Amino acid sequence: MNRIFLVDDHAIVRDGIRALLAQEPGLEVVGEASNGQELLDQLPTTPANVVLLDINMPVLDGLATTQRLHAEYPDIKILVLSMLNHERYIGQLFGAGAHGYILKSADKGEILIAIQTVANGKQFLCSDLGLAMLHKVLAKEEHNEPSEPTEFKKTGQLTRRETEILRLLAEGLTTSEMAEKLFTSKRTIETHRQNILEKTQTKNTAALIKLAMTQGLLD
Repeated sequence: MNRIFLVDDHAIVRDGIRALLAQEPGLEVVGEASNGQELLDQLPTTPANVVLLDINMPVLDGLATTQRLHAEYPDIKILVLSMLNHERYIGQLFGAGAHGYILKSADKGEILIAIQTVANGKQFLCSDLGLAMLHKVLAKEEHNEPSEPTEFKKTGQLTRRETEILRLLAEGLTTSEMAEKLFTSKRTIETHRQNILEKTQTKNTAALIKLAMTQGLLD
């Protein structure tokens, strides 16, 4: 049996969650509090294994409460239930010791899954938040990704020897073949090759040759 403690400064929210969980087998709402301090005052006499916790509360807010719970009651699982959907809050709460984060707009099924997941010792992030954060990361990467010519100009020009090695790379010569052709060691060739990759900020030979062609460095 999972013993649930509800912590939210709005009684109507607590009433709604209590009603939502009332008919669920294996769940029992054992206590309620309007802020973190009330929770901590009651826990010694009202043991629970999962706390559903809001963030914005008077006296002791969700972040401070999570920190206290993590330090004083490490066995209690903390599921944050909030309307705040910014990744800064999510990161702070997980960093403080929360086991899950779910929006109040989530449906009953997902809330029940979240409770069971954290009760089993696993982390949970609701699907809407996960997808929103993924889209934001992808959009940011796409927006910030510089065009290849701009990236190369920012890193500076290649030396004469580096340009020569670049052209031999484009011709398909191996490190050994380039070393023999340029009368130098394979280690020197590899050093030049690594310098070229760093200067052009490319990850491999294929990307390097593509960039070099856009810059007019190859015929």
